[in-house]
Amino acid sequence: MTYLVFFALLLLITLLASYLKIESNRKKAIEAKKKLFNERVSHVNTRLKTKLNELLDAKIIRPKYIPRIQAILSNFFVVQPHTDENLQQLEDIADLLTNTLTNELIKVNQTNFIQPLIDNIQYFVSELPQQGILYNKNFYTNALPALISNIKTDDFSQPTDIADDTANSTPSTSDPQFTQDASVA
Repeated sequence: MTYLVFFALLLLITLLASYLKIESNRKKAIEAKKKLFNERVSHVNTRLKTKLNELLDAKIIRPKYIPRIQAILSNFFVVQPHTDENLQQLEDIADLLTNTLTNELIKVNQTNFIQPLIDNIQYFVSELPQQGILYNKNFYTNALPALISNIKTDDFSQPTDIADDTANSTPSTSDPQFTQDASVA
């Protein structure tokens, strides 16, 4: 009988140790998942912040607009759960916004037409919700992509200077002596 109690006690201690080990590993896995989740969110925020600083350095965006634009990302999880699907949606939205701003910055550098982009960004910021609770799923799926598309400016081609075109063209005269003198020189 004492052997049976001893083995039962030994079995309970082994089961308790196994349970504690499994529970510890589960908690570590959950913590690692949370850490990875937070790193992905941090990476998205850092990427957008870097792009906004580039626009600030180029004097395309006002300093007071930066917190308003960053609020798009910081308010994402205010009314939405922390799921991998929502995180992917956040990354997609941030990529869309960052890529749009990058493309527009490239256009500005090529064409030197800065005012339309400044106006579009000002309109974009003015249309963002003022309260964190309004940054809901509907805003991120319907309103925000349309607002981001409004940032895009029209493609402008550089106006050609008529005086430059006429100066580079060969003179068309009917005087053969003038043409012969020009070819000798």
